[in-house]
Amino acid sequence: MKEFFRSFFASLLAIVVSGVLFVVFIVFLVVGAIRSVTDNEKEPVKGDVLLIDLTKKIHEQGETDQFASFSDGPAYKAGLYDITYALQEAGTDNSIKGVYLRLGPSANGWAALQELRNALKDFKRSGKFVYGYGENITQGAYFVASVCDSVFLNPSGSIDLKGMSTSLAFFKGTLDKLELQPEIYYAGKFKSATEPFRADRMSEPNKLQIRTFQDGMWDQFLLAAAEHMRTGKDTIHQLAVAGAIQFPQDAEKYGMVDGLRYRDQVERLIRKETGKSEKDDIEFIPINDYSGQVRETGTHGTKPVIGILCAEGDIVDGEQNNTWEIASVTMCNEIRKLRLNDNVKAVVLRVNSPGGSALASEVILRELSLLKAKKPLIVSMGNYAASGGYYIATAADSIFALPNTITGSIGVFGMLFNIDKMMNNKLGVTFDGVKNAPYADFPTATRPLTAEEGQRMQRTIDTIYAQFKGHVAAGRKLSGEMVDSIAQGRVWTGTDALRLGLVDRLGGLDMALESAAALAKLGNYKVVTFPEPQDKLSSLMKRLGSNTETKTAIREALKEEAAPVYEWYSRLKSLQRMNGRAMMALPYTIDIGE
Repeated sequence: MKEFFRSFFASLLAIVVSGVLFVVFIVFLVVGAIRSVTDNEKEPVKGDVLLIDLTKKIHEQGETDQFASFSDGPAYKAGLYDITYALQEAGTDNSIKGVYLRLGPSANGWAALQELRNALKDFKRSGKFVYGYGENITQGAYFVASVCDSVFLNPSGSIDLKGMSTSLAFFKGTLDKLELQPEIYYAGKFKSATEPFRADRMSEPNKLQIRTFQDGMWDQFLLAAAEHMRTGKDTIHQLAVAGAIQFPQDAEKYGMVDGLRYRDQVERLIRKETGKSEKDDIEFIPINDYSGQVRETGTHGTKPVIGILCAEGDIVDGEQNNTWEIASVTMCNEIRKLRLNDNVKAVVLRVNSPGGSALASEVILRELSLLKAKKPLIVSMGNYAASGGYYIATAADSIFALPNTITGSIGVFGMLFNIDKMMNNKLGVTFDGVKNAPYADFPTATRPLTAEEGQRMQRTIDTIYAQFKGHVAAGRKLSGEMVDSIAQGRVWTGTDALRLGLVDRLGGLDMALESAAALAKLGNYKVVTFPEPQDKLSSLMKRLGSNTETKTAIREALKEEAAPVYEWYSRLKSLQRMNGRAMMALPYTIDIGE
């Protein structure tokens, strides 16, 4: 009886706490909605200098925040297209005098930084100023800042010019110690996705492909730096090789920066540019606020629509549970809506994905093929459009990539982890069972696969790989021999992909939109992003609905307070999803050090 009352009151307490939390969330939602309505009735945002903080993560899709009513955060966190479009509008906005870049370590990929740099370069054609200032300027930040009229570094700050490196972690030794036996099957000699589990170092083919795309990205950096430093690429490369930039004074000496200034000194220059006195405050407008305003005014009206469909994250089966993932059911629903919406005349699929589930990729490709049969479909590639991310692009009328895009990786793999020895030798656990057919328990993690089962796994991988190459050959109008020579799981930069015929042109979202408009024969149109912007409160409610409150709290705390731990946690979770499934993915993040 005592245990009954203990359980009863524990359950009652959980219900009460959950009820209180639910009421709090509803209050937040209602108050946020009311405030958002009243905010729309306020005067437009005021200011004359756009502020872009490169230390902030920029996603492809924008995000609304009902909690912003209770904090100093933006009500709308702009996506990448929102920012580039806002810069385009700011170029003709007489109230905007210039742009101020806050430089620092950036969490954004090199292709996203390149898209932003291109937008700033276009903005500069308006004759308005672009200044950059930082206390710790990494190579990624400098890549964008190189477009500035002037780049300023704190006199006691730091700036990087050191080249690029890529480091991967290998787990074979760990698996051997645990006696956890991976069963690995793959197609493509460059398909290095499984190397961390079957080797203790990079294979030569993997080193070759990493070195190739790393050199391609370094070349893009050198081109940008040379433009600002007014010197040759070789000169800048030699500075990196020699480690010549160690102190702020070195950066000024060699022309990387235009002066060593404190923040207040830079703001004094901005006051001068905007005609303000020393006593006047600079009216900075955060790019999120300006983008939100421009977005609101730009999406109204009855013009025909070109839709940007954002596909960002890992490709997974089923419905979407996490904010940044491409879930087959959820994505197909969005594609179907665009296909059936007669006001949407063309679609630009923005892919920023390292791939994932082979089945989910095929399901999404089928729905995209149905859309293409009815209206133009253009693909614009972001940081990644690799493996499954490239697979879903093969149905497009035309494919655009940025020079720094990582794409290709046309290959397939599958993995199983046999826990038999580990459980027996470490914990004394054994497994036994009864089956009425040879493959009734296949695939299984409790015993090694038989030779026949291994052959079945490899045949499955080979069949999907052949299907992948077939889609590429048909979509890109290439011979089977040509596709096989550039496939093999090899990763390419956008520049190499153009040379090999995997993409049609180098360019960002702006060029993809122009192509979509031309194919749809549109002279006057508006651009709308899909799906609807994510809302932080809705995302949180969804997570609470599909996970226990404790699990959600732990994940969010790890993500925010212990990023390295969360990264490894995410990788282990991704391994769990891969177990026993055919995958088209880069299961590790290709991290090219700044």
